[in-house]
Amino acid sequence: MRLWASIAGHIPALLCFGFVWYQGIAHSQISGPKQASKTLKLSTGKEIFQAACIGCHGPEGKGQPKPISGFDPPATFPDFTDCNATTRETDETWRSIIHLGGRARGFSEIMPSFTEALSGEQIDKVIGYLRGFCKQPAWPIGELNFPRAIVTEKAYPEDEVVLTTTLATDGSAQTNTLVYEKRFGLGSQIEVIAPINVQRLSSGGRVAGIGDLTLGFKRLIASSRRSGSIFSLAGEVNLPTGNRARGLGTGTTVFETFAAFGQLLPHNSFVQTQVGAELPTNTTKASQAVFWRTAVGSSVAKKNFGRLFTPMVEVIADRNLQRGAKTNWDVMPEVQVTLSKRQHIRANVGVQFPVTNTGGRSTQVAFYLLWDTFDGGLFDGWR
Repeated sequence: MRLWASIAGHIPALLCFGFVWYQGIAHSQISGPKQASKTLKLSTGKEIFQAACIGCHGPEGKGQPKPISGFDPPATFPDFTDCNATTRETDETWRSIIHLGGRARGFSEIMPSFTEALSGEQIDKVIGYLRGFCKQPAWPIGELNFPRAIVTEKAYPEDEVVLTTTLATDGSAQTNTLVYEKRFGLGSQIEVIAPINVQRLSSGGRVAGIGDLTLGFKRLIASSRRSGSIFSLAGEVNLPTGNRARGLGTGTTVFETFAAFGQLLPHNSFVQTQVGAELPTNTTKASQAVFWRTAVGSSVAKKNFGRLFTPMVEVIADRNLQRGAKTNWDVMPEVQVTLSKRQHIRANVGVQFPVTNTGGRSTQVAFYLLWDTFDGGLFDGWR
């Protein structure tokens, strides 16, 4: 009974792959003996799609109806005409799924592996054809959604939940921050940041409580597939919800504005920069300040489209706008790693070292857990 249940569970995948096999034989018969080989001899993305993909994904990329495909599509079945969904995914993600099947990224096994049927060049061509189903080129591509640094904000609008913990190595403070980001449409994002701060009191002991809540809005200004760049503007308001007397907040409303820029570099490398200002409504409680942050990194996948490692280095600078104030410079090496097969659950750990004005500024250890909510539930995509 287990054997038959296993076979039945793979029938949809066998139907799709059987369609590919039939199309390949038919094409080889038409093309003559020189075309017969292990992979399909197709030259354009459209030809490859029609021979290898149309049986399940349909002629318009929305999926074949059940009477034609012979199976109910899974909940994660893609609609390639949906720009909001497909532009978020990188070519590398699609490449891994086509090469190894849906299981490679924690999706349904209905999607079979095409490693034996299509060459790497053919897979790249069909990915290019699939991209054409989105008819709105203004949507930013997934390659511009660079890995998230610990401090530097990225320009790409995103759906994420991030829990970050920062510890001062001298034991003076700890901050636990929960960030919720929600994207709307092509390039708008709202953000809510809720910190829980722990401070060591000068008299001894510790105090813990909620810090200053932050509400933010980010808007994509421009992105370019050709140059691999993305630029956004954002504004935030920090509400004085923390207890200033206990060192848990500023005691005043602070407006923050910043620009974020990202640039794709060769070999899966990137640079991200954030420049902005903090403008409190009461400068006797908090100083006006400017800041500059840059993160440089490169992503390396474990063999065969496996776990993704992204070492990064951040350079962080801030300066109060007061006469005689000095600029604080910090450097922060860190590494992000994907935890789930779908790569929507990630972790990052780094150490922030003060470089200048080190008096009273301790080294900090920071780490986060990130959940890309758009790519699935917290427990989806692990196997």
